[in-house]
Amino acid sequence: MSCFFTFCKKRRTSRQPSSHHNEDVPGGPNIKRYTYKELARATENFSKSNKIGEGGFGSVYKGQLKNGTIIAVKVLSSESRQGAREFLNELMSISDVSHDNLVKLYGYCSEGDQRILVYNHLQNNSLAQTLLGSNHSNIQFNWKTRVNICLGIARGLAYLHHGVNPHIVHRDIKASNILLDRDLTPKISDFGLAKLLPPNATHVSTRVAGTLGYLAPEYAIRGQVTRKSDVYSFGVLLLEIVSGRSNNDTRLAYEDQILLEKFPEITNGVLLLQTWIYYEQGDLEKIIDSSLGDDLDVAQACRFLKIGLLCTQDVTRHRPDMSKVVAMLTGETDVESERISKPAIISDFMDLKVRSMRKPTNELTTSSTFLSSLMAHSSPLLSNETTQASMTSTVAASMTSTAVSDHE
Repeated sequence: MSCFFTFCKKRRTSRQPSSHHNEDVPGGPNIKRYTYKELARATENFSKSNKIGEGGFGSVYKGQLKNGTIIAVKVLSSESRQGAREFLNELMSISDVSHDNLVKLYGYCSEGDQRILVYNHLQNNSLAQTLLGSNHSNIQFNWKTRVNICLGIARGLAYLHHGVNPHIVHRDIKASNILLDRDLTPKISDFGLAKLLPPNATHVSTRVAGTLGYLAPEYAIRGQVTRKSDVYSFGVLLLEIVSGRSNNDTRLAYEDQILLEKFPEITNGVLLLQTWIYYEQGDLEKIIDSSLGDDLDVAQACRFLKIGLLCTQDVTRHRPDMSKVVAMLTGETDVESERISKPAIISDFMDLKVRSMRKPTNELTTSSTFLSSLMAHSSPLLSNETTQASMTSTVAASMTSTAVSDHE
C-alpha cells in the first residue's frame, strides 16, 4: 500500500508509462493484471472514437482483447490523489465479489503513473442516460422491464450489504451508476467510494461523498455512513424508475435562480417530496410514469412507490434493510402493514443551511416562499392549492426539529 501511494505521488511525465515501474496492488486471485500495451492495443491507443464515458474519475473506453472479449477500460486520472484512492477502493471492494447484478471486474493495470481498471462491457449504458436521459427512445422501458430492473438493483445491493463479509457500503447508488446489459439486466457499478464495514460496526465515520438528491441527509450532516445510507439512495432511485423522472429535476424558471444561490441543496429532493404529498392524499398513481403502456400494474407500481418512501424515512432505524426490501418488492412481505413516516428531505439540509448563515431569518416564511415559487414554475403535478398547502405544512412541520434529531 505504501509503495503504491509512493508512485502515485510522482508527477505524470508522459502518456506512455515506463515498463519498469510496476507496482504491487491488492487484488483477488481471479483478477488479472494487464499490461498497458495490451489495453492500448485493445482500445486502439485509447482512441476518441472508442470513448464511451467520462467523469471526475477519468475516461472509459470500449475495447476488444485478443480473444475477442469486449471490455470497458476505465482510466483513472493520474493527476488526482482521489483517483488513486478510488482505484484502490474498487480493487479492494469487488476484486473477490461476484453477483449477477454487479459489474464484473476483469483486472487492472498499474504501470508507471497509470491506474486502469478493466470491466465487462455493458451495451445499454446507464439508467441516467436511457430511462432518465435523452437516449430513452431507443429502449422500451415497459413496466415488466422496470420491475426486473428494480429487483436486480435491490438484490445486488442486498448481496453487498448481507452476502459478503466484511459488508460493503456502496455510498454512491444513483441512476448513472446502474448500467444495463444487452438484456437490460441492471449492474451496480463504480465502487470508487465504497467502504468496507468492519464486523460488529454500526457505522464508519468518513468524509462525505456522493451525489445530492441521493445522499442520505443524516450522512451528509454527520459523515457517518451505514448500510441505511445506501437504502436511502436506493429508495430515491426506486421512485425515479417508477416515475421516469429525476429527483433533481425542478424546472425552476430563470427568475427563481436567486433561491438556488441561497439554498442550493433544497432542489435535490423534489420528486421525493411530491411522492410523499401524494401518498398523504391517497393519490400515488399521479407519480407513475404516464408513458407506461397496457402492461402497467398500477397496484404494484404504487407498492413500489411506498417501498421507496419506506427506504427514505427521516428516522434511519425505521428504514428496512435491503433483504427486507427485496422481500417487499417480490410480494413476500406485506407493505400495507408498514407505517410510513415522513421522508428525510429538504428540511434537513435547509435547517443546517439556515443556521450556518447566522442571520435572523423567518424560516417558515422562507420555505413557504420557495415552495410557492416551485409550485408556479415546476411540473403541473404541483399546481393545485391543496397540494401546495400540504407541501408547505409538511416542510414547516419538519423545520421545527433540528436536522440531526432522532436519526440513530
